[in-house]
Amino acid sequence: MVTIKEIEFESLDALNKLYHELIDRPSDPKKLEEVFRSIQADSRYILLGAYVDGELLGSMMGIVCQDLVGDCRPFMVIENVVVSSRARRQGLGKKLISALESIAHEKECYYIMFVSGEKRKEAHVFYESMGYREEKVEGYRKHLSSH
Repeated sequence: MVTIKEIEFESLDALNKLYHELIDRPSDPKKLEEVFRSIQADSRYILLGAYVDGELLGSMMGIVCQDLVGDCRPFMVIENVVVSSRARRQGLGKKLISALESIAHEKECYYIMFVSGEKRKEAHVFYESMGYREEKVEGYRKHLSSH
């Protein structure tokens, strides 16, 4: 049985394993715990997990951002979308996105946005099946390093 719910502290090890699949390296466990506690205390962050028979096999994070233009309605940014390679094509991603969309509606978000790596063609097909459309915009990113 699949359950979608907010991720709790007890699932951090499993979440780190998912993130390892996502970025091909594990996160620092101490830093992960520290940041997890910080976002857990901030209602703008929604960190959802897809649990199959109690095992965390998918996750995504939504961040509600305030806006100052037009009607000043918030928007949501989605980040860190991952479903374990062992559990793809079982509807977990669809259930996660649907749950975040419901939260975005409750919070009166004007839109949801996210970026996806150019080479993740399989993921793009999935996003389009969920009603998301590629908009022709230029994306820019600058990676900042400590030194």
